[in-house]
Amino acid sequence: MPWYGEAQMEAVRSVTAMEYLQKHQPYRLKKSSARNEWELTDHDSFKINGITSKWHWKSRDIGGISALNFLIHVDGMDFKEAVRLLLQENPSLSCIPSQPEERPRKPFVLPEPFQNCSRVQRYLNSRGISSDVIRYCRRLGILYESTPYHNAVFVGMDETQKPRYAFLRGIYDKDGKAFRIEQGGSEKNYAFCVPPNGKSNRVAVYEACIDALAHMTLEEGRADKYRLALGGISAPREERSAGKEKQGKPVKNPPALVHFLKSHPEIEEIEICTDNDFAGRWACEHIKSAYGNDYRIIENLPQIEGVDYGDLAVREMERNKSISRLPGQGR
Repeated sequence: MPWYGEAQMEAVRSVTAMEYLQKHQPYRLKKSSARNEWELTDHDSFKINGITSKWHWKSRDIGGISALNFLIHVDGMDFKEAVRLLLQENPSLSCIPSQPEERPRKPFVLPEPFQNCSRVQRYLNSRGISSDVIRYCRRLGILYESTPYHNAVFVGMDETQKPRYAFLRGIYDKDGKAFRIEQGGSEKNYAFCVPPNGKSNRVAVYEACIDALAHMTLEEGRADKYRLALGGISAPREERSAGKEKQGKPVKNPPALVHFLKSHPEIEEIEICTDNDFAGRWACEHIKSAYGNDYRIIENLPQIEGVDYGDLAVREMERNKSISRLPGQGR
């Protein structure tokens, strides 16, 4: 792939999401009731400020300012595709010379662990995830707290139990914006996966690591199946659904799921636990279509529109706290 120079990438990152939408996709914007605020016609709970371009997608708990982050996290493009699109639609950016040689692949190195996991445990507990589930993952070496920033590190192992992937999730949100990043050199084929305690012929698939732990908590910590986080999903915009994706761009199966099934021939059942929003439902239908002839499919999206299993775990935690505060309860 071509490698873009620092000046070119700086120019790409300078394009704001609002600038991009107003210029190239104004039909997706509609004015909201709040001052200087706009919504997207094709995504629930998405808001963007018309002046600062600061956007937040509440149902997915993600946000940003740049068009690059918008294309990656909202429209589901990979990094290369998003950069290429911005360069194509903004010819002035392409005039900045790019460096022709390929950038060497960054070696994968896990972040340094902190001496304990207390901060991450408190954070995950606050997200409704049980201490038993956290301890289970820590014993397997697939969850720990990093230093110096105390991020939660979700580790993906290969078949020899060698770390090949890591997702970092900040436990301190700044101005409502969460820190999320894949560690440099990570291989998506080896995404975060919670293995069962024993043999199993079922894999449950989730969009995010925390969703997998939250669902495990809601199922009383049962370690009776594999729980695979796909590392996000790539779904088209809503108006491109029902077979209207760009021609010449066939829909790709999630690389983590492709590799997992290849490495686990014993699997017979795929339990789909994606979010209950447009992107999650679209991904569910795609997985059913791609694998329905070879595997038994269990569709198990959250029952409430617009939420994920992380949201449900928080609701259950708050419900239990309310019950414990009732007169005569919790004594």
